[in-house]
Amino acid sequence: MAWNDNNNQTPPELDEVIKDFKNKFNSTFGGKSSGNSGASKAAKGSLKYIIILALIVWFATGIYIVDPAERGVVLRFGAFQTSTTQGPHWHIPYPVEAVYKVNVEQIRAAEIGFRNVQNSYSGGVSSESLMLTKDENMVDVKLAVQYKIVDAQSYLFNVYNPELTLSHVVQSVIRQVVGDNTMDYVLTTGREQVAQEVKVASQALLNEYNTGLMITAVTMQDAQPPIQVKASFDDVVKAREDEQRYINEAKAYANDIVPKARGASQRLLAEAEAYMSEVVSKSEGEAYRFNQILTEYTKAPEVTRERLYRETLEEVFSSTNKVIVDSSSNSMMYLPIDQLINSSRTPKSTSSSSSFQQTPSGNSNDQSVLRSRENR
Repeated sequence: MAWNDNNNQTPPELDEVIKDFKNKFNSTFGGKSSGNSGASKAAKGSLKYIIILALIVWFATGIYIVDPAERGVVLRFGAFQTSTTQGPHWHIPYPVEAVYKVNVEQIRAAEIGFRNVQNSYSGGVSSESLMLTKDENMVDVKLAVQYKIVDAQSYLFNVYNPELTLSHVVQSVIRQVVGDNTMDYVLTTGREQVAQEVKVASQALLNEYNTGLMITAVTMQDAQPPIQVKASFDDVVKAREDEQRYINEAKAYANDIVPKARGASQRLLAEAEAYMSEVVSKSEGEAYRFNQILTEYTKAPEVTRERLYRETLEEVFSSTNKVIVDSSSNSMMYLPIDQLINSSRTPKSTSSSSSFQQTPSGNSNDQSVLRSRENR
């Protein structure tokens, strides 16, 4: 209905509208009305407009916009009706329907064993971090869990407090995983493996509870013995490091010595084999030569004996500088004095010459030779 309808009346003033509404209320509930019938008609017309405006405003409150990272969950009288994605939407306004927007792309974080307050470490929570290992040792483990919402409906309605459920699930799983392993494994080489096992097992439980959450990462922030025994454990760790250092030094020394010893042994083996081959070959040659001489000796013993005697003397005399002269012979003998002098300059020849000069028979032989040359 337009404002210029109803006999072309102009819109009443606000005070008149309020006054007419008051009179209408009083007349309805037994009170006295004021004003004339014309004012009453104007009040009725104004009330219609107010009701229409209120309906328009009420319907307008049903318009909502879902961001790209969000999901809209529509409830009708408290029961799930539908889920909406990004973009503008409309629903029946309150109290018939209600809309909850859930960010499904945001990465959320949960701390197990410690708390962060404004990105600053505020200390550990011993009731969450202390746990028993397989070898009956206590360890202090702190985990940081990152997760996000993948199902808005399940997140809102299936579990009363999904974040608290996630924290309890992770605590339960980490205690089970730590209880299945030794202290050294948890504190040293098994940190990444423990975190991965916690992630897989926790996600399986969250899916079973239908929480609508998905764990994206599990990081072991810290793992160490309790503070009461930390000093003793540090001494054990230092001793283990010293042991490993000594082992490495011993291995390095062995790697330096063993190849040298192996090389020396191989060289000695090679020299021994060469000496063995030399001795064997020489022995075989001597045996073959002896067999040849024996064959000749059986054929002509006297000739062979004389030849061996002469060869032996030739071999003996070839390495000495002594000269033996038979004085009873009348044949002239020539002595190469220059060669004897030259050969006497070497140490070996010198010793031989000295031996020759000191021999009395040598002197007599020289004198006999000189006398023989003078007589001729």
